[in-house]
Amino acid sequence: MKKILCLCAFLSTFTYASFKGNIVDEKTLQPVNSAFISDSKNSVRSDENGSFFIASKENRYHIKAYGYRPYTFTSDTNTTTLKLEPIHVKALYLTFWGASNNSGTLKKILRLIEKTEANAVVVDVKNEYGSTQFWTGFKQANEYGAYKQRTNRDIKKFIKTMKERHIYTIARIVTFKDELQASHNIDYAIKKNTKIWRNHDNMAWVDPFDKRAHNYAISIAEEAAKVGYDEINFDYIRFPAKKGLQFCQQSTQPSRIKAIEGFLKEAQKRLKKYGVFISVDTYGNICWAKDDNGIGQTVTSLADYADYLCPMLYPSGFSSGSFYFKYPAKHPYEVVYRSIKKIQDRIPSNRVRPWLQYFKDYTSSRKAYKREEIQAQIKAAEDIGANGWMLWSPSSKYHQEYLQR
Repeated sequence: MKKILCLCAFLSTFTYASFKGNIVDEKTLQPVNSAFISDSKNSVRSDENGSFFIASKENRYHIKAYGYRPYTFTSDTNTTTLKLEPIHVKALYLTFWGASNNSGTLKKILRLIEKTEANAVVVDVKNEYGSTQFWTGFKQANEYGAYKQRTNRDIKKFIKTMKERHIYTIARIVTFKDELQASHNIDYAIKKNTKIWRNHDNMAWVDPFDKRAHNYAISIAEEAAKVGYDEINFDYIRFPAKKGLQFCQQSTQPSRIKAIEGFLKEAQKRLKKYGVFISVDTYGNICWAKDDNGIGQTVTSLADYADYLCPMLYPSGFSSGSFYFKYPAKHPYEVVYRSIKKIQDRIPSNRVRPWLQYFKDYTSSRKAYKREEIQAQIKAAEDIGANGWMLWSPSSKYHQEYLQR
């Protein structure tokens, strides 16, 4: 009798909505190897033939494969051959203030996407201050007034506009730099001499060691996933590059790396059920550093949990003498190409999507960045096999002629 009961219990685990299928590239019809197929808790990977089997109690699944758009299907789909659409993400940064449905900035960006190769936007869903783009269902943030400066009053309309235009959407979440959260939670704000520390732009940070800070950022990321963003981009997912600060535990390289890994591991777990990609922003010199730069980031530790690595490869961000150039900003192609080349032993290039410079050089060369410099960076990213690129213009002002081939 006990054996029968055990058998029934075992079988019940593998009934309901299990699915067997094959994944192919929509354009070439070639099998897609190593794609992730997930329900809300579990994941399997496709084999070299694109084949997979997932045993689940659920009937909704998500597929993620590097270099493809996310794909969602249900167990009652009428085909077992699932076609993924390849994409090289070519994104324009859209400011927090430009993310209104009626903003002139948004309208200009939509026109640019129609007329150039750009096909994606990076939107500030939570900015450095801690304000959210839209009213979220996250009670804690709402209690702090995070919604009060929201720039979008109809997020469903915004996402619908993007989907109708087939624009890939990336939700930028400023992670540990958060004035609003820190000022309401002094106990886990980063301190100096027992007082809340603020950086050069008078913004406070929360302690990356503290799990409450982790939960806060991930909860807002979940809200972005719920409304339909394709990808969650964590920025400022690091410790401040400042010495003499006070945290809830001793700050060492191993402890910092473990803290950032722990955040990403939890984010990966909680975002699984939405099928969104996860990307992380880093300093450009992560490609060249032998340690964590004092901020808890290394290529290997981030690559273990994030889908895409997004180093800020702004040529102006590299000091004189880097790459053997007096003025790295005068050599945009070499800076981008060599930096990504440097980390190919730790992460394949198709999992790297660099931030590129779309602003005037602020070092002593003062070089203007126009069509030649923008196209040189784009060409470098393409030549090294990166998964596209993201352009950082602080004002979200772009020129059509700079983006056309």
